[in-house]
Amino acid sequence: MADLPPLDPARAALRDHVLAHSVKHGQFTLKSGATSSWFLDTKQTACRPEGILLVADVALDLIPADANAIGGLTVGADPVAYGVAAVGATRGRSLRSFTVRKEAKDHGVTGRVAGALQPGDRVVITEDTVTRGTSLLEAAEVVRAFGAEPVLITVIVDRGGTCAAMAEAAGIPFAPMLTAPDLGFPFGS
Repeated sequence: MADLPPLDPARAALRDHVLAHSVKHGQFTLKSGATSSWFLDTKQTACRPEGILLVADVALDLIPADANAIGGLTVGADPVAYGVAAVGATRGRSLRSFTVRKEAKDHGVTGRVAGALQPGDRVVITEDTVTRGTSLLEAAEVVRAFGAEPVLITVIVDRGGTCAAMAEAAGIPFAPMLTAPDLGFPFGS
């Protein structure tokens, strides 16, 4: 690829994995209905053992020391949240993980939150890829309604470049692990 921006070693290693395993070239219709010549399937990074280790290397450096839970809207958040929490445990970081269901469950343990989230937790909201940011903010709203406090939003790749403003408007810091420009693509392409 053409000149890519310099990154610290952990992000550069993650970028290499994403470019090798998660970026697809061709003609794609995105969730928004727009078309693109590239597509991100970052689950191809998050669901590979070496990939989730690279994700955790970057994520654990971004996560505030007082955060104690990580999760987000299923399915995009699941491998990231569970993997980062597991790797973090091996490195002395205790992060409980959880999933926000797309719809409330009306039997068993009801509601939209599944997992180890507790009221009062300081939470990292995550996902694999973000284009607009609506699902991340939806997860943050569910977490707040549950009685926990979102303290950071992070994703493997910010593809669209619009989530930062949405997160700021919601009062939550946003720190993507990588951005589309880090991968050699302009935002919104």
